[in-house]
Amino acid sequence: MIKTALALGRVSNLPTVWMNVLAASALTAGFYGFPIPVMGMLATMLAMSLFYAAGMCFNDYCDRHWDAEHQPYRPIPAGKISARKVLTLTLMLFSLGFAALLLTPSNRGIIIAAALLALILAYDLLHKKHWATVILMALTRLGVYLVAAYALFGSAPTAVLVMGSIQCGYTLLVTVVARLENSRPNGFGFPVIPWMIAAMGLVDGIALAILLSPAWLLAGIATLLLTRWGQKYVRGD
Repeated sequence: MIKTALALGRVSNLPTVWMNVLAASALTAGFYGFPIPVMGMLATMLAMSLFYAAGMCFNDYCDRHWDAEHQPYRPIPAGKISARKVLTLTLMLFSLGFAALLLTPSNRGIIIAAALLALILAYDLLHKKHWATVILMALTRLGVYLVAAYALFGSAPTAVLVMGSIQCGYTLLVTVVARLENSRPNGFGFPVIPWMIAAMGLVDGIALAILLSPAWLLAGIATLLLTRWGQKYVRGD
């Protein structure tokens, strides 16, 4: 059951979410000249991890009929867990995510998290019906940055908006490449998408190395390697 839950939540990709929160925290703290509230940042990382896992669970719930035909290895069509249990798990994870945000310095993060929730739900419900919903998925990455900035400091400086927008663009690129791979009979013969997902943390590391300190590049590389290591045990795509 635990392994199934981990697969549903695509937990191998969580290091990229942690790096997003860390990047937003560092950029906002640097802008205001305040130290990063470590406990609040950890609570935000937990909240965004729960949101990410919940969104992935709900994605599988919404796609269960399509997966039964095209991706029968997914937990629901494979008979490893019922759709009802996945929906219950989704609600529980989202609820715990909001609860974690109560531990952060500013309650404004909860308001932004509510908007992020709406984006996640809209994407999961509609993404098989219209290609343009990939924009919603990209915006969820921006949402992680905004939740972190508002939860910790009550506002988001321009640098956070720019960094989040860069990740939006990168997420769209991943989607385009994934669609291209799916159009090929044998794909690319190389795990392109898992590597691109893992590189999301590296994108943050490069940006922070330029804006704050070269040492941040090491954090980006560590995120990439940690994500790829996790993907060996739990699929991230």
